[in-house]
Amino acid sequence: MSDTKTMLACRDVSIRYQIGDFKNIGFKEWVMRRLTGRYEVVDFWADRNVDFEIYKGDMLGIIGANGAGKSTLLKAVSGIMEPTQGRIERKGRVSALLELASGFDGDLTVKENAYLRGAMLGYTRAFMDETYKYIIDFSELKDFEDRPSKQLSSGMKSRLAFAIASLVKPEILILDEVLSVGDGAFRQKSEAKMREIIRGGATTILVSHSIAQIRSLCNKILWLHKGEQIAFTDDVQGVCDSYEEFLRAPAGTRPRFDPEEIAAKRAAAKAEAERQAAERRRQEEERRRKAAEAAAELARLRAESKKLAEVRRILKGGGK
Repeated sequence: MSDTKTMLACRDVSIRYQIGDFKNIGFKEWVMRRLTGRYEVVDFWADRNVDFEIYKGDMLGIIGANGAGKSTLLKAVSGIMEPTQGRIERKGRVSALLELASGFDGDLTVKENAYLRGAMLGYTRAFMDETYKYIIDFSELKDFEDRPSKQLSSGMKSRLAFAIASLVKPEILILDEVLSVGDGAFRQKSEAKMREIIRGGATTILVSHSIAQIRSLCNKILWLHKGEQIAFTDDVQGVCDSYEEFLRAPAGTRPRFDPEEIAAKRAAAKAEAERQAAERRRQEEERRRKAAEAAAELARLRAESKKLAEVRRILKGGGK
């Protein structure tokens, strides 16, 4: 449950990458091209005018197709890079779980990499000694701890990284597709661990292509499309419905979220559900009425049959 303490805010944030000749030429060539007007630089805006605010205990889901600017925004939010325009306000310790499978030394063993990753996250040797058994058990890599990491699959590396990173107790937690690591059983375990961290009061940002996860976990949602903010709201279900409708639409369709349209659709759906419920009640009442009539008719026929039987008996007995 969130309160009104702002933990993270993006204030009109834009992030630009510059693409051009400067990466592939030397200084002399750069000067010559500048002088002759042949120097070309293209601005690529990964995110434009993103604006949102989340409170303590909130879980914000960020959705959007590939190339929407989600991961770039997370890097800025976590402090890895600075926005080109706007500002980001953070209140509290930030822990980001990004690109879990990267950063391992393939020639080091699983155990050595675990300690190395822990050191990179700021954990002490004593803390790692104390928690190493939990890490190796949680990641289900007991049989691999003395093997070089290059023998692990990307999923196994992600499990190890997740087990190490989930030891933290941050105030702001950033998750980029980390709940999809491993197989189905491990995903359930990792999701349960994240729920535990969130229940501890962490303000959380979750990027996921699983709309079901966003629907079940988040109380706020941000929809990005090609760097543009389509929606930021607490109407998680409404935005998810609009996003899924956009994914089904023909190519070239503009994404849109219209709260009034969503409200109208919900009202229509509610009215239709009530109409169907009333129709089911009417049909049930009609079924019961017909069943009662049939029972009454059966009772009448049985009574008539009984009377006829009595008349036959009397006539057979000669009126006696």
